[in-house]
Amino acid sequence: MRHLHIALWGVLPYLVLALFTLGCAWRYHYDRFGVTTRSSQLHESRLLKVAGPVFHLGLLMVIAGHVIGLVVPEGLTERLHVSEPVYRANALAVGGAAGLAAVAGLAVLIWRRLRTPAVRGSSLRSDRVLYPVLAVVLTAGLAATFVGGTSGDYDYRLGVSVWFRSLFALDPNVDAMGDAPVLFQVHTLAGMALFALWPFSRLMHAFAAPVGYLVRPYIVYRSRGGAHGRDGRQRA
Repeated sequence: MRHLHIALWGVLPYLVLALFTLGCAWRYHYDRFGVTTRSSQLHESRLLKVAGPVFHLGLLMVIAGHVIGLVVPEGLTERLHVSEPVYRANALAVGGAAGLAAVAGLAVLIWRRLRTPAVRGSSLRSDRVLYPVLAVVLTAGLAATFVGGTSGDYDYRLGVSVWFRSLFALDPNVDAMGDAPVLFQVHTLAGMALFALWPFSRLMHAFAAPVGYLVRPYIVYRSRGGAHGRDGRQRA
């Protein structure tokens, strides 16, 4: 069992990180213009207009919650006078709402893809692997949020979070993750599988967001040949 814990929680994360980094670099170099959402809005837009924003908003909130829960140590929140019951209640309310939104949005998107022949026909082989993995990640995370927030038997900030931060110190605390409940381990393994699939799926579009449009200068348009004045009238 000790060797299995070392393989899963001490070696596998770095292999996934290497695959993710090299895969993204390969995709950007050889398939830069193929990094797209492959939108199917032309085939069906009614469900997409609702499920798409709900899923993405919920997912962004879930990511923000993971950053706070995994990166911020428990000692810091205690110094900020945030008690453990208050932290758990907030994580349960906000994290639960975010998880429910992401799961509900994903469920509608999957149902839409299955019931609409044109959307189903446009699916890639990677989608058939990506969607189930993403569903496991979200449902396991949502279940862990409710179990941890209601029972209080396990404090992930003293286990999973410690293991996560130890990875950056290149000294993985495999026991901290090995002693976590199975639900948290399933969520973590599915998350690593998701990052391993990331460079080879439509998830790469997350790195192709047109953020530069927010800060680029205005484009100045001038009339061709200066035939017209500023008021648009033709010069004599």
